[in-house]
Parts: sequence; structure tokens; C-alpha cells
Amino acid sequence: MNLHSLKTALCAALIFFSEAAHGHRFHAGITDISMNARTGNTEIVHTYMSHDVEALLENLYQRQFDLSDSDDIAVFRNYLEKQFQLKNAQGENLKVQWVGLKIDPDNVTVFQEIVKTNLPEIAVIKQATLTDFLADQVNTININHSNATRPQTLQFSRQQSEHTLQ
Repeated sequence: MNLHSLKTALCAALIFFSEAAHGHRFHAGITDISMNARTGNTEIVHTYMSHDVEALLENLYQRQFDLSDSDDIAVFRNYLEKQFQLKNAQGENLKVQWVGLKIDPDNVTVFQEIVKTNLPEIAVIKQATLTDFLADQVNTININHSNATRPQTLQFSRQQSEHTLQ
């Protein structure tokens, strides 16, 4: 192998490994909000990238977290409940109840609900989860109204952490 071929191969390898080392180049969360007609509850499902949640918690508390441990789940729950809030038309926080958490190597999925509350009663949504830690974090919320043909989609970022529903 000549020197030029060796340099080309080395350059290609460096480019490949530098891209791989950066991991994913975007940070996103998805939340689905819908009314369960059977129970009368508003159901909320958040999905975040596992390594973003772990990095946030490690950065905040300077230790490793295990989201299968109930104490560590409580820490994350406390954080999420401050960052995600729903308010009614009077500006009062709605009581969003924690239902549970599911983790896998790629995602952290959080289940919440508002008991006996219809979607139209929600006036303001705050979704700032991970935006305080990751400047380019984008959170998308899909609101599935039972009478709508398509969900209403809202985007949240560090610059815009609240939306008022129309």
C-alpha cells in the first residue's frame, strides 16, 4: 500500500469514527396527549432518548442513575413534574398523576394521566423537559382530540417552553 492510499484510508477511518463518537446529532422528545373515552381520563405518554435522560440526571446529581431503582425513578419523576405542566383557563395547574415508567436501551417512556378531565379544559402546556440541559432539545406534543381528524402538533424548545391552546 502506498503512502497516498494509507493516508486516504486513515482519513476515511477518522471521519467514520468521529461521526460515530458524536452519537445522535439531535435531541428530541415526543408526547402524546389523548382522551380515553372509556375512562374519561386524559392520558399522557412521553418518550425520551434513554441516554439523554441518563446524562441529564448524572449532570444534575453528579452520580450514575438506574431508572429501574425506585429512588432514582422518584428523582426523575420530580424533575419531569416541574418541567411538564398543564394549566386550565384560570391558570391553575391541573393534577397530572404519575402512572408509571418503562425503560429500554433506547427510550424512557413515562405514563401519566389526568383523572376525569377532558382535553378542552387544558389551556396552557409547558414542556421544558431536557431543554434546560440540551440547548437543541426539541419536544413535540401531539394532542389527539376525539373530534379532530388529525392531532394538533406543538413544538417546544428552550426558546419556547409554553403554548396556549386555541
